[in-house]
Amino acid sequence: MKCPLCGSATKVTDTRLTELGMAVRRRRQCLKCQHRFTTYERIALEPLVVIKKDGRRELFDRGKVETGMMKACEKRPISYEAIQKAAAEIEEELRKRGVREVTSREIGRRVMDKLLKLDDVAYIRFASVYQEFDDAHKFAEALAKLNRLRRRRNQRKQVAK
Repeated sequence: MKCPLCGSATKVTDTRLTELGMAVRRRRQCLKCQHRFTTYERIALEPLVVIKKDGRRELFDRGKVETGMMKACEKRPISYEAIQKAAAEIEEELRKRGVREVTSREIGRRVMDKLLKLDDVAYIRFASVYQEFDDAHKFAEALAKLNRLRRRRNQRKQVAK
C-alpha cells in the first residue's frame, strides 16, 4: 500500500482482528516519510436492504443502528464499545439469515433485545420511540412487559442454581 502523504511504499507494523472477526485492522508506516496510518480490510458483502415502514428501501447502515442505540443510552453507564458490539452482532445476525432484505421493524426488535440485556432505561427509551408511545398507557404496558421479562429471567437463574 502507498503512503497517503508522499506515495511511497509502506510496511505493516501491527495487525489485529476487529468487529467480531469481521475485519482486519492494520497499522502501517511509510518507509520514506515515517507517516503512520491505519487501514481496515473487510469482506465485501452483498448489500443488505432495509424496507422502511412506508415501503421505501435503503441500504443497511450499521451507523444508524449505533446512533439510535447511543441516543437511548445517553447519560447511562454503557460504554460505546458495548453499543458498537451490539450493533455489529445485529448486522451479523441479519446477514447470517441469508436474506437480502429486512424490515426496519425486524431491526428495531433486535435493537430492543440487545438494549434489554444492556440497560432497562435504555430499553424503555428506545421502545418509546420505536413503538411510538402516544400516551401513558402504552408506556405502562412497556414497563409491565419489562418487569415480566425480568421476573422470568430471574426465575430461570434460580432454577439453574
